Amino acid sequence: MRRNSRKPNRQTKSLSDKIIIYSCIAVAILAAVLIGLLLYSKSLSDDVKEGTMTLEQMANLSKNNETDNTQSASTEIGKSVEEAKEETNTTNNTVSNNTQTGNTVKNTNTATNTTKTNKTNTSGASATTNTTAPKEETKRELSFAKPVDGEIMKEYAKDNLVYSNTLEEWVTHLGIDIKAEKTTVVKSAEAGKVKSIKNDPRYGLTVVIEHDDGYQTVYSNLLTAEFVVEGENVDKGQTIGTVGNTASFESGDEAHLHFELLKDSVQVDPSIYVK
Repeated sequence: MRRNSRKPNRQTKSLSDKIIIYSCIAVAILAAVLIGLLLYSKSLSDDVKEGTMTLEQMANLSKNNETDNTQSASTEIGKSVEEAKEETNTTNNTVSNNTQTGNTVKNTNTATNTTKTNKTNTSGASATTNTTAPKEETKRELSFAKPVDGEIMKEYAKDNLVYSNTLEEWVTHLGIDIKAEKTTVVKSAEAGKVKSIKNDPRYGLTVVIEHDDGYQTVYSNLLTAEFVVEGENVDKGQTIGTVGNTASFESGDEAHLHFELLKDSVQVDPSIYVK
């Protein structure tokens, strides 16, 4: 009975020892795990802190950079705005000065033009007061007079024929023959200008005078023509020569003046125009 009671005690003791050993091992493992967790947690915390510091530093650096850039940009913009204002003010002052100068020049020019206008008006008024407007020249109607007093001894015959005592034949006659004694004064039939003085082979000493409107008068069979010269202006009734007998084509006739009248270089009947 005693041997059987001892065996259970030994077994119980052996089981207790095992439990204690296992408990110690479990505690040791748990402690190791806890220590490892603590170490890991500390390491992780340090890493987080380091990362946080780094982010804060980066944020600070970024803020500093932004502040510096903002200040620099603000400074530059401020300067640009101020310079723009100054340039605008300078431009406005320049434009204002130019405008004032232009207005002054315009006022000066206006005053000058006004003065000139006044002077012109004054001088014009004076001219109007002191002088009278020139009268329009009225065109004088030509009126031809007989160059000598006497009867017409031979008529104008352009289309008809007349008998020539000198030539003893029927011929045309482009003027009129006015009977007059030798040395009878011959006068200009109308005012004009002496075109020529010549010795015509048929009608002797001849004077040609030009008149207005294309008219010409021809005075032939003259004795003398020393009273006028070529290019001279003569009045109506002015002496131009004397009657003679120098026309070879009419030397067989009595003393007379051979008188012709031309319009635009064409002979016309003098009897129609002479009054």
